[in-house]
This record gives sequence, C-alpha cells and structure tokens, in this order.
Amino acid sequence: MQETLHLSSSTSSSFSLPKPSISPPKALKSTTISFPPHPKPPTPISPQLSSATSLPPPPTTSPNFQLQEKLLFLDSLGIDSFHCLTSHPLIISSSLSDLKSIIDFLYSINLTILDIRRVLHMCPDILTTPLSSILRPAVTFLLREAHVTGDNLPFVLRRRPRLLTKSVEQNLRPTLYFLQSTIGIEDVSKCATLLSCSVETKFIPRLDYFQRIGFSRRDAKVMFRRFPSLFCYSIEENLEPKFDYFVVEMGRELKELTVFPQYFSFSLEKRIKPRHRMCVEKGVCLSLPVMLKSHESRFRDRLDVCCSSSMPGERWRVFEVD
Repeated sequence: MQETLHLSSSTSSSFSLPKPSISPPKALKSTTISFPPHPKPPTPISPQLSSATSLPPPPTTSPNFQLQEKLLFLDSLGIDSFHCLTSHPLIISSSLSDLKSIIDFLYSINLTILDIRRVLHMCPDILTTPLSSILRPAVTFLLREAHVTGDNLPFVLRRRPRLLTKSVEQNLRPTLYFLQSTIGIEDVSKCATLLSCSVETKFIPRLDYFQRIGFSRRDAKVMFRRFPSLFCYSIEENLEPKFDYFVVEMGRELKELTVFPQYFSFSLEKRIKPRHRMCVEKGVCLSLPVMLKSHESRFRDRLDVCCSSSMPGERWRVFEVD
C-alpha cells in the first residue's frame, strides 16, 4: 500500500490518503443510521398570556381564608390554635372580630397574656361564648354576688376558666344559693371555683354518699362546710378507697373525719398508708392532722417523742392534737 503526504507552503494544508484497495461489503454501503429530530424549544409565554391563564388568588371572603386568619391571630398571641380548633371546632363558625373582642375582654379583667393562654388551653369554649349574654354577666356575678375581689378574679379564673361559660340564671346563682343556704358556707368567694359545678350531678351525690356510709346529714354538711373541696373528689377513685382503709385498716372513728375531712385530700399510697404503718410499728396513735399534715422530718420527730415519753404498754393510747 502506497501512502503520499503533500505539504504546501500556502496557508491551507491538506492531508490525503489513497483510496483503499479493498471495497466494503455492499451491505455496509447501503446501511444508514438515522437519529430522531431534536425537540423544538418551548414557546415563551408572554406576561399578558401568563397572567390571564394563571389561577386567581383565593377571595378574602372564602371560609378557608377566614379560618386561616383566625388561626394566625391566635398563634400571634402564643395561643395553641391547633389545640383550640381540635378541642372546640365551633371556632370555625366564629368571626375574627368576635375573637378579638373576647381577647380584649379578657385583658380588661386583668388577665395577662400568660393567663389567657392557660385559660383558653383549658377551656377553648370561651372563644365562642357570647360576650354580652354570658361572659360579661358571669364576671359581674362573680364580683358582685359571689364577692370575688378584682385582685383575686384572675386567680379564680386560672383555676376554673369554665366559670366564664356558665349562665348566671341557670348555673351560677343556683349553685351559690345551695352553698350558702344548704351547706352553710358564708364566704363563698373562698371556694368560688365550685360555682361552675352542678348541684344535681356533683353536690347531691356526694352528700348522699356520706350519709350512706354512716354520717348524719348534719355531720356531712359540717364536713363540706369545713372542706368544700370535698365536693370535687371522685366517689369511686378517691372517697371510697380512702374511707375503706380508714375503717378497716386504721380502725378509727367517724367523728375524726367530721373534725378533719381534709383526710381525703392526702394520697392513700404515698402518705396515708406509709405513715399509718409507721405508727403501728411504733405502737403509737397520732391524730389525723398530726399524722398527715406534718412534713416527713417533723412527723418522725413527733413519732420518736411519743415513743420515748410513753409507757411501753400505753403507747397505742398516745393521741396528740395539733
């Protein structure tokens, strides 16, 4: 095979090869490869056409937009809007102006923003409670009829915000009269949180329970008058197990509970049982207030004093009165 190379002094250069002596097969000569055409670039959309075909923004009067506004308003105050909405879906039907009016009202009765967050978390129903027919009359009742002071009102509402959702005529005033006339509580302001409770479903069943277990109606009223929080305790989960232990294990007399109904406010497992067992081991009987109210170190000190100052055969008869 002969190969030639031609160089010229001109600006153009050529590189040539002789034709091959072997011809390719005919099949290869007729074979061609074709590629698909390149896709056409997208046609640019003019700004006028784009704005004409894009979706319009949601109208400000749509329900979704209004709900979003209400939730953003609550969130801006640090209020858990999701909790309020899931716990009380009626917020969907309220207006933003109504929500703002209620928040302003809560501020006007000396609730701080921290108070408002706590109150609405405990009772989101307040957000849909009518302002003129329920909220304002309830506050007026607490101040004028229940004699809750303005300084103490935030404390009462922090503990029992549901008071703001109760009707004066149907709920608050009948409960006030029951506590005053039937139970004999003179200063209801000290237990104003009870005013949101129902006389029929809360108070009467507990009075009946204490009569069933052996107290006279008079003694039962004395117990509730001395310790009104007794109305708040569950019969099945609190009163029954503690009373059974008092009678069966401790073997004590009912008149002690009449004098000290606060017994039911102490934990059965963490306070009543351990201290009673320690008294039994030492052979000492302490009064209920001394046994339960004292701090642990003071309780042990009194127990040691009783053991050292009493005759061995007389220890069980030591009975202190605080």
